[in-house]
Amino acid sequence: MEFIIIIALVIFIIAVVILNIKIVPQSKAYVVERLGTYSATWQTGLHIKIPFIERIAKQVSLKEQVVDFPPQPVITKDNVTMQIDTVVFFQITDPKLFTYGVERPISAIENLTATTLRNIIGEMELDHTLTSRDIINAKIRGILDEATDPWGIKVNRVELKNILPPKEIQDAMEKQMKAERQRREAILTAEGEKASKILVAEGLKESKILAAEADKQSAILAAEAIKEAKIREAEGEAEAIMKVEEARAKAINLINEAAPGQGYLTIKSLEAFETAADGQATKLIIPSDLQGLAGLAASAKEILSDK
Repeated sequence: MEFIIIIALVIFIIAVVILNIKIVPQSKAYVVERLGTYSATWQTGLHIKIPFIERIAKQVSLKEQVVDFPPQPVITKDNVTMQIDTVVFFQITDPKLFTYGVERPISAIENLTATTLRNIIGEMELDHTLTSRDIINAKIRGILDEATDPWGIKVNRVELKNILPPKEIQDAMEKQMKAERQRREAILTAEGEKASKILVAEGLKESKILAAEADKQSAILAAEAIKEAKIREAEGEAEAIMKVEEARAKAINLINEAAPGQGYLTIKSLEAFETAADGQATKLIIPSDLQGLAGLAASAKEILSDK
């Protein structure tokens, strides 16, 4: 009987020891209380809890967490009520403060976010609100980070997810955006037509310039061709004249070299006289020396008789 009691006691002690061996996983922290008072914060690794004296008050995640809060009604400076929902990214940096600093910390962050958002939006007009998301995000993050520091929480980032103005304002904004798109479309269409007309005009201008250049070049080539033809014609006539004169000079040289007699010269003179008399001349100059003519006739007869 005593043996059974001892075995049972050993088993009980082993079970108690096993149940009080705790392994803290990565990115976790355990807040431990001893007799109801904060004792320690266990980080990653193996830990042994004192049975019946210590207890794990809270298991805290050290990862960055994301909380999406539902839309909150806010009023702008120009009395426009909007619905804005926010997303808060935060991380627990001190598990002890997170455990004992505030009751229901997530609810506290939500209420603090809503209050801060109302205060910031209340100082801004609608148009400024719609175009200043980055400024609003930065202001909310700074205020939340400072306010949650005593709770062991660090707010890394705050984002405005949606900004929903009233239905009538949304309709007016949509109409304005539609009109703006139509205006831009009309401007783009007009600019396209203008560019097209400019291109056509430039094409016509370039075509006329090229045609004028072609006509000019054609006229220049034609003038040069006529000039070249006249030059060649003048050169041909000059060359012909030179040939004739050279022929005459050669003939004179040949005659001079042959030393023609008086009779031959007389005959050539008569031929020249005959040629002159055969024309349309109304006056003829006849040599006054008849004996010279008789002598010329006798010389001609003598030459003919020789032939």
